[in-house]
Amino acid sequence: MSENKNILLVIEDEESLSKAIHEKFSREGFQVILAKNGEDGLIQAFENHPDLILLDIVMPKMDGISMLRKLRDDEWGKNVPVIILSNLSDAEMTAEAVKEKVSDYLIKSDWKLEDLLERIKDRLK
Repeated sequence: MSENKNILLVIEDEESLSKAIHEKFSREGFQVILAKNGEDGLIQAFENHPDLILLDIVMPKMDGISMLRKLRDDEWGKNVPVIILSNLSDAEMTAEAVKEKVSDYLIKSDWKLEDLLERIKDRLK
């Protein structure tokens, strides 16, 4: 990685997962910003212009798909890489996410943090 830290925005309401991702990616040299729902995540995205967004779908205030649509309406937001990290393996949700041009749609139970780290590094190259 370069001297400039890559900024990773994690929008996740599950506290333990959010904390684990924060610790792992901070140690790996990322600047990690956390948001607990889509509403806060959208604000953080527009204020900080992260290099990549890790987004949950089922959250309070604003769900991930609604947040993603609003993000994609923005000039900057339409190009930022977004990886969905969800418990939902629902085909309809996956189709919605693909329509909004997500980089990946990962099911939480199928991934270890190490795998996620590699996937994110690949997307940022």
